[in-house]
Amino acid sequence: MHQFATYPALRNEIIGLLVERGLNDVGYTEMLDYTIDLFESQGLGTDYYGYHNINHELEVTYVTLLAAKRDSVINKISNEDLKYLYAASLFHDFDPQKSVDKPHEDNVLKFISTDKNLRKHIEAVNLDLEIVKALILRATYPWVGQLKEKAERQIQQCFKKSELAKNDKYEQEHIMELGWFLSIVDRVSGYTLGDFSKAMDMAKMNAHALALPPTMIVRGSVAYFEELLNNETDMCYRVLQSLPKHMRKNFFDNVLSFMKLRQEEIQIQADGLFENLQLVPIIEKMPKRQDPEFIKTLFSIYEELPSPLRFASEGFGESVKDPNVILNTLRLNDSNGKIIGFAKGGPLENYQLRPEIKDENFGLHNTVFLEPLSIKMGYWGLKGGSELRHLFSMQAHAKLFKYLTSFALRNVIQKRVENNEKAEFVTLFDPERWDYYRIEL
Repeated sequence: MHQFATYPALRNEIIGLLVERGLNDVGYTEMLDYTIDLFESQGLGTDYYGYHNINHELEVTYVTLLAAKRDSVINKISNEDLKYLYAASLFHDFDPQKSVDKPHEDNVLKFISTDKNLRKHIEAVNLDLEIVKALILRATYPWVGQLKEKAERQIQQCFKKSELAKNDKYEQEHIMELGWFLSIVDRVSGYTLGDFSKAMDMAKMNAHALALPPTMIVRGSVAYFEELLNNETDMCYRVLQSLPKHMRKNFFDNVLSFMKLRQEEIQIQADGLFENLQLVPIIEKMPKRQDPEFIKTLFSIYEELPSPLRFASEGFGESVKDPNVILNTLRLNDSNGKIIGFAKGGPLENYQLRPEIKDENFGLHNTVFLEPLSIKMGYWGLKGGSELRHLFSMQAHAKLFKYLTSFALRNVIQKRVENNEKAEFVTLFDPERWDYYRIEL
């Protein structure tokens, strides 16, 4: 469950918090609406399947205002501070020319420094642009090594140009602390606003947009939370204590759920290494494919995929029953074991793929499309996927298809090209680097 299912609801909450803190100037609302319009016009609205979309930007802004509201009593975040936190949170990730999902701070700063309309909005509410930039730079993650050193140098340049901060060491330290506050809000906000289904969607989004394999979804999430709670404990707890009780509970419930899943993954990996389990690919017979419980089992595994990889979800049950569709499952230990994954696909002409794809074989009825493999969380990385893909290719060859097309991570396709698998790239997609490729059967 998500506290705010749509960004218009978030927008209204943000305006409510601004009014509550006395920031009634119409300029703040205009800045908010300008941000929303920018994200939408650059293709980074709700349809963009990446972690850093308009929902994330507004979630961070909302949680920043909410946390600052209570923190103002405990640690004295002033209304003046709040104005700067508001502007920095609104624009902290805006990188319209992104080649990868994670925004590049230099691109963000270049944009907010050169966009004339944005400058007008900032000047309309009497903000110092250099302080906004310094706050965004302090929200750089991870705050270590070369990234930290570079950001610190840039922050010093901002301070030198700022009329408010250039000769005031106390003010500079205060801005650095506010930037750290924003950095933590940036990383916890989404996990405080919903239950584990939302948290898992965010983790899948992040992995998909960063071109990470499915094996990294849970493992990476646990590492992320441990780094946050162990290395930035004081500020992390300061932010969380400034949020309502139910939001704190959401955050820790989500952290514990990821840790529990990781324990289960480790047990599965251990069983695989000690050969206590075998993954058996099976060609499913048509009578089995008519069984509603069988279809329900497959669909529950299918729903674990990131949403851009779920093809034709509305007709899922009918496609399982269709004799022209190739379907095989991955079972535990023997041919009657528990189903933990499947491969499914059929003639390319049956699919409506992304409009950017211009497949020269479309309409020639010589190509089979393999939908992205569906495997239960925890079982990725045990070579079950390659077993499924191999069996699917054999079936497609037997049905006299000449080519197989599908989607895969760019580095995975590149390895297949280098291994002389007769593989080739057809269409490349950025920033997700989840590309459409062809293999000659």
